[in-house]
Amino acid sequence: VEGRWVDRVVGLEGVRADIAIMQTPDGNGRLELTKFHSPSNQGDNRHAPAANTPGIRHVAFAVEDIDAVVADLRAPGAELLGELERYEDSYRLYYVRGPEGIIIELAEQIV
Repeated sequence: VEGRWVDRVVGLEGVRADIAIMQTPDGNGRLELTKFHSPSNQGDNRHAPAANTPGIRHVAFAVEDIDAVVADLRAPGAELLGELERYEDSYRLYYVRGPEGIIIELAEQIV
């Protein structure tokens, strides 16, 4: 993936990354793995690490009604990152900053 929307979501410029999605045999769970090719990681800020820092920095959850979930998160003041994004004709996406700086992706599949 690459482009301005990815740069905006992860807070870096010139992002180019590969994403692999693995699905559990029963189809009820998925794991998304991201490999950043650019930009290279330029530091060690453990409090709010850059998106391309090695380790767990991002977790994604499938949701059925992203608008309702975002409204529920917005009410208590969750740190929402950017605006609703659309990935091709596949997903509507929203990102939230979670505990310890982890980026939480919410993904609603477009049917």
